[in-house]
Amino acid sequence: MARKKAAAQPTIPRPEKIAVALIINGVETQLSLAPWTTLLDALRDHLDLTGTKKGCDHGQCGACTVLVDGRRINSCLMLAVMQDGATVTTIEGLAVDSRLHPLQQAFIDHDAFQCGYCTPGQICSAAGLITEGKAKSADEIRELMSGNICRCGAYPNIVAAIQQAMEQP
Repeated sequence: MARKKAAAQPTIPRPEKIAVALIINGVETQLSLAPWTTLLDALRDHLDLTGTKKGCDHGQCGACTVLVDGRRINSCLMLAVMQDGATVTTIEGLAVDSRLHPLQQAFIDHDAFQCGYCTPGQICSAAGLITEGKAKSADEIRELMSGNICRCGAYPNIVAAIQQAMEQP
């Protein structure tokens, strides 16, 4: 029996790349991205800012947390094109003039990491938490940081580091 030749599948045209303007760690940046590119992938793959980590890629672990216009977000859930014109701060942008951000120093002071994979997201999330001004106690810090998971279990040290940074002017 002779086989019939399969009909050619129609090709779906690829969408054009979209121009995206961001201010990343104080630097105006122009990107040309596929519309489905997440902010996380734009940072890591297009700008080589690899401090922001890809953990679960589902917004459940917080390893990808960055600050967008001062608010903490899971960058794996945000399309970069949705942030056009925004100011993005990653872990690389927290230090000023080679001086560590108070949270970065507090994490060192309290040994608030073991493997360190979650640390950039923890620090960025804590920076947003402090700006929000909602946490006043260790219990509130734990609750408001619950979206950032540390598989090593350094939570007591993380809370202590955040408390230290909150006490600084």
